[in-house]
Amino acid sequence: MSDLLPRVLIVDDEPFNVEILMEYLEDGDFELESAKDGQEAWEKLEANPDFYDVVILDRMMPRMNGMQVLEKIKAHAVLKSVPVILQTAMAAKKDVLEGIKAGAHYYLTKPFDEELLLTVLDTAISDRMRYRRAQIESDVNARTFGLMCEGRFFFKTLDAARDLATVLSNACPDPKRVSLGMAELLVNAVEHGNLGISYDEKSELRANQGWDKEIERRLCDPVYVDKQVEVTYQRTSDAIQITIVDQGAGFDWKKYLEIDPERAFDTHGRGIAMSRIISFDSMEYKGKGNEVQVKILVDDPACCGQQGG
Repeated sequence: MSDLLPRVLIVDDEPFNVEILMEYLEDGDFELESAKDGQEAWEKLEANPDFYDVVILDRMMPRMNGMQVLEKIKAHAVLKSVPVILQTAMAAKKDVLEGIKAGAHYYLTKPFDEELLLTVLDTAISDRMRYRRAQIESDVNARTFGLMCEGRFFFKTLDAARDLATVLSNACPDPKRVSLGMAELLVNAVEHGNLGISYDEKSELRANQGWDKEIERRLCDPVYVDKQVEVTYQRTSDAIQITIVDQGAGFDWKKYLEIDPERAFDTHGRGIAMSRIISFDSMEYKGKGNEVQVKILVDDPACCGQQGG
């Protein structure tokens, strides 16, 4: 297989389960590897932390169980960004919550549903590829963008949202940290804000492989075509404040600030919570939910001309 294909590590102590997963995924555009237990998986991950793009991790295993491996992954400076799909027969709410709090991105229950597996894996890989692109782009012109003190931007499309996410991330002290959350919020402002796609609609569109086409259709629809997202950036000596305002109807943002066990088996819906946890020092939605303000703390007394005498 090509080195450009996403690399998936399957971790399970039951050879039959590994065989099933391999069979389901063998025709996909993935490079597949397996580990027979948590200890072997951790040795592979620790030896080459930038190698794998997704880990499908069994929860109950000898030597080192899935929760122990997950804890090590999320404590590792490089591996913590790798999406983990936790596979388990333990679907009780408290068990799901434990996995989510430990950092699992997605859940799969045994016996496996092939269609759901492929949908969840596709989502996890998309998240990983977006993160990798953001990492690469965040290394470009970071010093130049870091000189920016104020800015005001308007955009309409997803491509423009991702481009602006790169600019704004590079204007922050730690671009790689900020990039994932910034892209998530700007893309949400288009998809769920201006284009009015609901959570349930996105679930159905992703399941039916119709997400991209629906985005393209709405961007050309007269109802939505003139709607813009406005972004303002302001940097002081102690913080960067970024405000994102879309022209949508708003949403009930409160339930998305935390990763909810009730949505653990959905193929999306974690972006806002992950952004708040990983990328920003504070996040505040206002009014009906079509405005969000984030802050990134800085320690730069010479910033924007505020130099000491």
